[in-house]
Amino acid sequence: MPAAVRGTPYLPDGAHQGGGGLSGAEQKIKTLSPAVAAHLQRIYSAHADTVTKAWRQEDVSVWLRCCQGDDEAELARDFPLHQDWDYESFFQYITSSAANSIAPPRSQDLSYPLSSYFISSSHNTYLTGNQFSSDSSVDAYRNVLLRGCRCIEVDVWDGSDSESEDDDGDAESVTSSSSSSSDDAYGSGEEGTASKLKRKAKSKLPSFLGGRKKSKDKKVPEPTTTTPPPPLPAVAATTTEAAPVGLSAETNPLERCKSGGSASLFQTLSRKSTKEPRVLHGYTLTKDITFRDVCEAIKDYGFATTDLPLIVSLEVHCSAEQQERMVDIMRQIWGDLLLPEPEEDAKYLPTPEELRGKILVKVKYAPPNNEGGSTGSTTPEELDNTAAAASGGLSEEAGQPKQQAKKPSKVIWSLSKMGIYTRGVSFKSLMQPEANMPTHIFSLSESGVMDVHKESRSALFEHNKHYLMRAYPSGMRILSSNLDPAVFWRKGIQIVALNWQNWDEGMMLNEGMFAGTGGYVLKPVGYRCAKLTDSNPSPSPSPLASDTQADAVQHYTMDLTINVLAAQSLPLPPGDDNIDSFRPYLKVELHVEEPGERHGTDELPQDGKEKGGEYKAKTKSIKGGCDPDWEGKFGAQTELKFENIPGVVPELSFVRFLVLDDEIGRDSLAAWACVRLDRLREGYRFVHLLDAKGMESDGAVLVKISKKLRL
Repeated sequence: MPAAVRGTPYLPDGAHQGGGGLSGAEQKIKTLSPAVAAHLQRIYSAHADTVTKAWRQEDVSVWLRCCQGDDEAELARDFPLHQDWDYESFFQYITSSAANSIAPPRSQDLSYPLSSYFISSSHNTYLTGNQFSSDSSVDAYRNVLLRGCRCIEVDVWDGSDSESEDDDGDAESVTSSSSSSSDDAYGSGEEGTASKLKRKAKSKLPSFLGGRKKSKDKKVPEPTTTTPPPPLPAVAATTTEAAPVGLSAETNPLERCKSGGSASLFQTLSRKSTKEPRVLHGYTLTKDITFRDVCEAIKDYGFATTDLPLIVSLEVHCSAEQQERMVDIMRQIWGDLLLPEPEEDAKYLPTPEELRGKILVKVKYAPPNNEGGSTGSTTPEELDNTAAAASGGLSEEAGQPKQQAKKPSKVIWSLSKMGIYTRGVSFKSLMQPEANMPTHIFSLSESGVMDVHKESRSALFEHNKHYLMRAYPSGMRILSSNLDPAVFWRKGIQIVALNWQNWDEGMMLNEGMFAGTGGYVLKPVGYRCAKLTDSNPSPSPSPLASDTQADAVQHYTMDLTINVLAAQSLPLPPGDDNIDSFRPYLKVELHVEEPGERHGTDELPQDGKEKGGEYKAKTKSIKGGCDPDWEGKFGAQTELKFENIPGVVPELSFVRFLVLDDEIGRDSLAAWACVRLDRLREGYRFVHLLDAKGMESDGAVLVKISKKLRL
């Protein structure tokens, strides 16, 4: 991976880092520690014939079916099931990916509309650390795309020789915080706006975020000459997609799109400025990168790991001139990766299968015949970043918007119309007219979602069957902590944006959800809308629908037992290189739906931290080594039991395995794994671990799992 930009923190190779589904890859045990080898020999001997010392063919079949819960037909391709097994045959099986604790994902049906999928998503993708003073980096985009992210965020601001109004209509706006450029070069003897606000923000920051006393910035004389940029090349023609099987040309949304180039669809770019739009977190001290570099990274890495559609979520703070430049840059760099211009507005959302290899631009919607439209100019996320509660402006009556003065849209039409199936609309209520526009997408903060859920659970759930919604972390999460994504998935929200640069519970659950899926997961049956077919070309929401997350799917009561035998090759916690002082123990957490969450009575934690798993159990710690043997140490298997766990939806529940170092004070994380409950295999299994930074490791824990679900 290329070096980080301007001294930004090193970002690891995303191809070997978790968070977006790495653990779904085939994983094998390469070597065995003496303790683990002894356990495997004991398991084999317990089922071996006393005379031949081998497993008879019928015993192999019974063990695989009854103890392991395996599908023999699937195993027959790789293992000799129609003969006796010696230890070598058993060893071949137990160290293969077939004995992984996580089952491979089922074959994905990609023929439902986009609203029927959970989509692996990133928040403020460009940041490498905290939300206020960390560096932005193009490497951050490369990293998350290689890890399987399918919705990335780009906050775009004016180039540094022009300043635009902010979205609240003020004349001042932060346009740069880069140490490599001066904010003062654009006033005639007066201090630049960005520099004023930057120093004001710094003076109020705590020291650990870079705060310091005010100091007078050195003024830089205004440049007197500029060099016009070279002309941009013509955009290649975009061919029309073929209609997928089962859909006629009339019902296929891409079939109704115009083919051919789109250069004539936007105004000729003004060359008044040589500067190009930049990407940064506005009103903060974060450093900037160029929009062009971000677009190049998206082109190069957007489809490196999967060809499933990529959503690029634009938060636009630019002047009209710079927006024109944005359009030009995207058309030039992405070319045929963009969707062709449709002849008419879509009447329903397309399927991921139809959109393979395409970039979907999510941008604020502006009416085509009203450059100064009335869609409003302040997004919920912008309000939240100023510590306002972005609850969608709900009044006491469910779904009714407060009366707010409408402002002209500041997104120009040539940019807005690139949002073909992902048109950003400011949320006011689930009753607003745009809520029935098939291509709209609402973005709400985590607290905003919870407010709507309390007021109108059924309407929210029904909306999310048919239309897209995005949830994002509170602006108060300055250190880039994450919300609990499972809470929002269980409300049917497709795009739950997370801070991928931070390793916490939220990113672990994201790994568990999307392991091996390419970043798209089909929702449970009760969460989806109907398929699009010739006989059902436009599945519309039912006005009588009353499903909520409480009754849309079956909830189970679960008994789960995990017997922990031994572990091997455990990585040490970050910054620790003393194996002798390492005291590892295994902690297991269940993340399941709580009754209060289901019925809208749970509150979000006031400190902005995750709630953690409601059900927890752990082993004892063992001092001095990376190959702990719990059964050998304590004379019996360590049994972690979870009994009579209510409200379990397997597709939306998770098991976290955490290896921690038993220390004085807070125990350090050494390694972890997260498995979605419907993919947790039974029997003797290896839990393959990622290290504390989400990187692949040789660490593994040998366990025996028993899982029982009942109504």
